[in-house]
Amino acid sequence: MQLILSPWNQPQCNCALEEYLLTERPGDVLLLYINRPSVIVGRNQILEAEVDLDYCHREGIPVLKRLSGGGTVYHDEGNINYAFIVDKGEIPVLDRDFSTPIIRALAHLGVTAQAGPRRELLCEGRKISGTASHITRHRMLFHGTLLHRTDLQRLDRIRQGDPTRRGKGVASVPSPVMNICRYSGATESTAAFLHRLTEVFLRQYGLEAPTPLLADERKAVGELAKQRYGTR
Repeated sequence: MQLILSPWNQPQCNCALEEYLLTERPGDVLLLYINRPSVIVGRNQILEAEVDLDYCHREGIPVLKRLSGGGTVYHDEGNINYAFIVDKGEIPVLDRDFSTPIIRALAHLGVTAQAGPRRELLCEGRKISGTASHITRHRMLFHGTLLHRTDLQRLDRIRQGDPTRRGKGVASVPSPVMNICRYSGATESTAAFLHRLTEVFLRQYGLEAPTPLLADERKAVGELAKQRYGTR
């Protein structure tokens, strides 16, 4: 397993980075990153049905569609994103367990979590992590959020879309959510929590340090972000 810390906080670049690692970079990877405020929508969802696009436009919050299915999520500087990108291997895709490494890492940081029926992570019955996946011929992506210190009021606000516009699109499944900072450290910043989480994962996988992205890989991700999302 390689552990990669994204050098970007742009959602366009991090969506492109996930795609690049899935299709171009060999080997199993755990990617960690924090996005600036943004809305990331499942590939089978209708934007207008899930998101208040006028509000997002007024607030300068980009809305992107990702590779994977699942529901709409809100990212900000209080939310940590993780992505397992791995070869399919001999274990059937549906039997792969990506929740346990996250649950174990959180336990080291004072947060007791359990896997829910939709592969979400729960703490005291409230969702702290939503997940989604995408499968190619030889590889798979399993990614999720960790609500550490997210603006939950804004999260609720941006998800006030128009359900009459849904048609055959997939609806998000609403769930009560909570931030885990109340258990991991009430005054700890999300950046500090991510540093501690990274240290736990390094020990968990027997790694000395995160794997850096090479200069040509950064360039390729930037080009992919521009192609997919029009970034400059």
